Amino acid sequence: MSLQHKDLAAGRWSHLSFCEQMANVGSEVERALIWRAKKNADYSQKAFDRALELIDLTLVYLKIFSRLKEIARVREALVDYFYGDNQFESTESSWRNYFMPFTYAARKNS
Repeated sequence: MSLQHKDLAAGRWSHLSFCEQMANVGSEVERALIWRAKKNADYSQKAFDRALELIDLTLVYLKIFSRLKEIARVREALVDYFYGDNQFESTESSWRNYFMPFTYAARKNS
């Protein structure tokens, strides 16, 4: 898989706050949800792949163990929702509700 966010992977991601990182992940998840609802599996998958790439970058730069555990669990649940059997019983609404506070906090603090 080729990197979609080359400038972020090159180190710029580490300069963003945790809220900004999660808001960016949430933006890609939102795109994936929108394309999924429009029945465009290709665009949905591409957006979701970008979300996973950003989550993985977040995991690389995290230093706080409790956040590391949370983001690893979020990754697991997202993969389950988009590619698995949805054992966590996630919904579009639950993902939007999870990521929205990060977007709000990132905008408030910028």
